[in-house]
Amino acid sequence: MIKRYMSFFVAIILLLLVTGCFGSGSNDTNENEDENQESREVNEESEDDSLEEDQQKLEEEEEEEIVVDPLPTTFEELEQLPVGPDAGRVYDVFERTREESHEVVLETFGDLPDISNNPTEAELDYFYRELLRRVQRDFQGPEHIKKEIRFQSLGDPDIGDSRYEFKEQLNVIVLLDASGSMANHVEGGKTRMDAAKDAITEFMRELPEETNVALRVYGHEGSGSQSDKDRSCSSSELVYGFAPYNESEFNAALNQFQPAGWTPTGLALSEAEKDLASFDGETNTNIVYLVSDGIETCESNPLEAAEQLYESDILPIINVIGFGVLGDEQNHLKEIAERVDGIYQTVNDENELLDELNKTKQITEAWEEWKRQGMISLSSRNFDNRNLIFSYITKQRVNRSDQRMQVNNVLSAFRENGLIDNQSHQYLSKVNKEFHDWITEEIERFREELYELSDTTYEDAIKKLEERYESSVDGE
Repeated sequence: MIKRYMSFFVAIILLLLVTGCFGSGSNDTNENEDENQESREVNEESEDDSLEEDQQKLEEEEEEEIVVDPLPTTFEELEQLPVGPDAGRVYDVFERTREESHEVVLETFGDLPDISNNPTEAELDYFYRELLRRVQRDFQGPEHIKKEIRFQSLGDPDIGDSRYEFKEQLNVIVLLDASGSMANHVEGGKTRMDAAKDAITEFMRELPEETNVALRVYGHEGSGSQSDKDRSCSSSELVYGFAPYNESEFNAALNQFQPAGWTPTGLALSEAEKDLASFDGETNTNIVYLVSDGIETCESNPLEAAEQLYESDILPIINVIGFGVLGDEQNHLKEIAERVDGIYQTVNDENELLDELNKTKQITEAWEEWKRQGMISLSSRNFDNRNLIFSYITKQRVNRSDQRMQVNNVLSAFRENGLIDNQSHQYLSKVNKEFHDWITEEIERFREELYELSDTTYEDAIKKLEERYESSVDGE
C-alpha cells in the first residue's frame, strides 16, 4: 500500500517537472523572438539612416561636381565660340504681347537647368553659361578681319599667294540658293529672293565692262515636298554667263526661276567647278560668291565639294553669304567658308547683301588700273579700310546689344513665371551686364587698333595684327 502511494507521489512530481520544463522552453522562445524583432527594427533604422547619409553625400558630390566652362577672356576666344541654335530667334515684343513673348521663351528654353529651388552660385553660373551657349552671336575677331584685309588687298604682291594675284581676266560667279525658304520676306516687304535678285543685279551692273560674270541657281525645281525631293535635289542651272554684264539678258535670266524646293548646295559648288573649268588660275582671277539662306537639305556634301573646287587649278577665292540665317544655319555656312579659307558674312536685307557684294568694287577698280598700266607688276599699295572698319565694328556692336537683350528677356520671363527668384535674377543680370560690358571694351579697343592700320600696306597691316594677336591667316 505504502509502495503504491509512493509510486503515485513520484509520478506527480515527475509530471510537474515535465510541465515546468515545457513552460520554461516556451518563455525562452518568446523572449528570443522579442529580442530578434527588436534587433530587426534596430537594423532597419540603421539602414534607413545609412541610406539618408548616402543620399546626402551623393547630393553633395553632385553639387561639388558642377563644372562651369569659363567665359572667354580675349576677343580671339570669343570669335571661336559657335553660334547658338537659338540666337536671334523669337522674343520680339513689338510683334507679340509680353505674355505671348514669354510663352515662346518658356517653350524654347524650358529645358535649361532648374534653378528654382535655392540654387548655389555654381548652379547659377552653370545656368548662365548654358543660356549663353544657346544664344551666342557670331562675333568676328582678328582672324576674320585679316581675311577681309587680304581680300581687299587682292592684287598686292606682298600677299604672296597666286590665288590673290591680278591676272589677265577677272571672273565672278554668284551661286544663288533658290530653295523654297527664299520666298520668306525680309524687312521692307520683299521676299529674300526678290531682294537677292535686286542686289545681285546692282552688283553686276557696277563691275568693270571687261569682267566676266555668271549666275548659277540651285534648288529651283520641284517643291519642298518629299515626293519632289529627288527632282529638286538634282536641280542646278547656269542661267547667265560667263559673259560681260548685259542688262536685258541678265534680267531675262532672273525671270527664269523662283524659290521652289530643297537645298543642294554641294551640287551647285560641284557644277561651279565645271563652269570655271576653262578659266585656269594661271591667267584668271576667279571669285565665287555662295549666297544661301540655310543648310544643305540634300545629300550633296557641300564641304567636300567646296574643298575640291578650292584645291583645283582654277584657284578660286570663295566667299559665303548667309541671307537671314540663324544658329545652326550660320554654323553650317561658316564651316563651308572656313574649309576654303574664305570670308563668311550674315546679311539680313537687300542693302546688307549689296554692301557685302560691293566689297569687290575696290578690287575691280585696282584691277582696271593694273590693266590700263599694261599689266606690269604692282608695287605695294596703301588701301583705305575705313569703310571696312566702320561696317565691321557696327556688326560687332549690334551682336553685343542683341545678345545682351536676348539674355535679359529670357531672365525676365523666367522670373515672372516663378522659375527663378528675385535674388537669382539679380545675380544673373549682374553677370550678364559685366560680361557684355567686357565685350564692349574689347570691341572699342579693337576698333582703335584697326584705325591705326588705316591707309597702310597689306604687309604692314597684317604684321601689326600678328604682333598683337600672335596668329596668322591659314594658308599665308
